[in-house]
Amino acid sequence: MAGRVGHRLWRAVMEARDEVSAEDPRIGERPENVRQAMTKLVWIGIWMAYLASPVEDIFGGHHEWPGTLVGAAGLASFVAVYLVLIFQHTSLPLERLRVLAMLAALMAMAVGLALGLGKAWLVLFVYVSVSCGAVLPAKLARFAIPLTTGVLAATGAAIPGAWHALAAELVVPSMLGGFAMVGIRQMARTSRALREARATVAHLAANEERLRLARDLHDLLGHSLSLITLKSELAGRMLPDKPEQAAQQVADIERVSRQALVDVREAVSGFRRPTLDAEVAGARTALTAAGIVGDLAHTTARPGVSPDAEGALAWALREAVTNVVRHSGARRCEVTLTEAGDELCLTVSDDGRGPSGSPGNGLTGLQERLALTGGRLETGPAPRGGFRLRAYVPLAQRAEPEAPTLSM
Repeated sequence: MAGRVGHRLWRAVMEARDEVSAEDPRIGERPENVRQAMTKLVWIGIWMAYLASPVEDIFGGHHEWPGTLVGAAGLASFVAVYLVLIFQHTSLPLERLRVLAMLAALMAMAVGLALGLGKAWLVLFVYVSVSCGAVLPAKLARFAIPLTTGVLAATGAAIPGAWHALAAELVVPSMLGGFAMVGIRQMARTSRALREARATVAHLAANEERLRLARDLHDLLGHSLSLITLKSELAGRMLPDKPEQAAQQVADIERVSRQALVDVREAVSGFRRPTLDAEVAGARTALTAAGIVGDLAHTTARPGVSPDAEGALAWALREAVTNVVRHSGARRCEVTLTEAGDELCLTVSDDGRGPSGSPGNGLTGLQERLALTGGRLETGPAPRGGFRLRAYVPLAQRAEPEAPTLSM
């Protein structure tokens, strides 16, 4: 029976592990809500199914009341130490000596309970092996897990009838369970490193964009301001003896300054009003970098949209994809651009965690930006779970054909 339970449990662990990706932003982080806490609790306590054997041994009438009392107290103590060790170490790593002391306590209780109460308690060694994989460094765990399995085999050999009945069936789950936890920890470390790297890349990209704008403004204004300074000095030298020539210099200063103002407005406008095609390309890159499957096939810009409206849609796409990458925990994101009557609708939907409360500053600013173009914003849960954002902008009035005239 224990062998069948171990086989089914191991298969469930492997299937769950295959479904979890190192790109998942929740791996390696402290839980943010009840759902994530329950998910982590399931992962931490997934081996609790093995407690069926000792629990049945306690309440099945196999021992006198002193043995039953010792078994119940020992099992409660073992589970308490196991959960404290796993929970505390995953949220805040413990000191090395404390970890080793708690592992030694688990090993001692497993040996003592198995030798004192019988073969049903050999399953506790699986917990010791999993704990070694969960809290010890990988190099140390490679020795601790086989050592724990060896103690399991030796203890089983010392119990009459236990080796062939249970010990052999628990050796493989003990080994594989411990090394599976080592792999999961490595996955968590990789996921944290990826998140930190992406945050660094995003910060560097923002700084690079600021530097680009600074360079553009310097190139635009450097010549104009130098010319204005030179002509101002000339005008000052010409006064009061040459008022007409000084007036010409002042007129030139006005012309250069007006052109500089136009250049600055164009540069800032180009910086703050992205095009939809460029944002689609950026969204595809961001989703791919985040490990999210993106479907942006139907996002070709439509004719009849004003530059301001297209810019508002581009900002909507940027904000939506940013939220998907940073907050949703989604695995898939779909972006579509469709006509809805006299409006153009941009839809961004994902299969992530869905709405998390009141909208943030980004969505509030986006709603105001769309309102300036006569558009609107709709957000809420997607029909199949996740989050959906819809941004609407009005289409330009299409020219209607002139009615034919009748000639007399």
